[in-house]
Amino acid sequence: MQALLTKIKIFMGDQSKQQLLANLAMLITVLFWGISFISIKIAVSEVPPITMALIRFIIASAILLVIIRKLEPASKLKKEDRIKMLTAGFLGITLYFYFENSGVKMTTASNASLITSITPIIAIALDMIIFKTKPSVLKFVGMGCAVAGAYLAVTANGQLSFNSATFKGNLFMVFAMLTWSLYTLLNKALQDKYSGLFLTTCQTLFGTILLVPASFIEYRQWHLFSFTAFSNILFLAVCCSAICYFLYIFALKRLDVAITTLYLNLTPVVGVVSGYLVLRETVLPVQLLGGLMIIVVIIAINLEKQKSTLKSAGGNPECAKTV
Repeated sequence: MQALLTKIKIFMGDQSKQQLLANLAMLITVLFWGISFISIKIAVSEVPPITMALIRFIIASAILLVIIRKLEPASKLKKEDRIKMLTAGFLGITLYFYFENSGVKMTTASNASLITSITPIIAIALDMIIFKTKPSVLKFVGMGCAVAGAYLAVTANGQLSFNSATFKGNLFMVFAMLTWSLYTLLNKALQDKYSGLFLTTCQTLFGTILLVPASFIEYRQWHLFSFTAFSNILFLAVCCSAICYFLYIFALKRLDVAITTLYLNLTPVVGVVSGYLVLRETVLPVQLLGGLMIIVVIIAINLEKQKSTLKSAGGNPECAKTV
């Protein structure tokens, strides 16, 4: 009996340690992803947006290739999934980072990070349109509030100014979030067939290859850039595109989805704070209100989802995690 109790204590201690490490992993991920907008802003001041994305993902692809050959040497892409994987790479890497890098160049890093909070709302809307998902009353009302919040966050003063460079940059960020949402939905058809590492590696490779011809559009802007710009691109490639992926997957396996989602909602907060501290950027109170509206809606929707999941699992949290 004593031996059994000892084993239980060891197991519980190990579980507690794993939970602690998972929470730490999510904090680091949110911190890196939040300040990534600062690095993008600094890098695109010297390197054109598409070219910057190409350099970043050449480095990230090399790291991912080394890792996947060590961890999953037998993984192969099925012939029937090549077009889907190529399309996902185009949406999630090529097109997304063209919009994001261009958007950050024209707007502030704080604005860009704030606008990323609309991604879950766009994903829910597309899910409703494409997969005919029926929204709950909370989702329906929440979507309306989130749209209003997004309007405030994007327009800053509540008015449309199509000639404003900042507004155009904000609009590019909205397009980036739309592209990412489409990429996420496309990945639904691939997630059951391949590991997260394999999906990320393949899509990064395809997206990087497609960035090569696209980068020639900017060849007139090519020139030598500073070590500061390169170090920021290196940070984006190694920390934000490689390390954060592993930390996120590690945390996702050990924490509830609702908890990881709540962590991710802190990303724009980190972006706004770091934009103020590092670049001395200002954010209007109305924009903060818009961002707060979106975050509150996302938290409410996730809590509703978690409640319904627990109910369907018979009130057992352990069962709910596998639903």
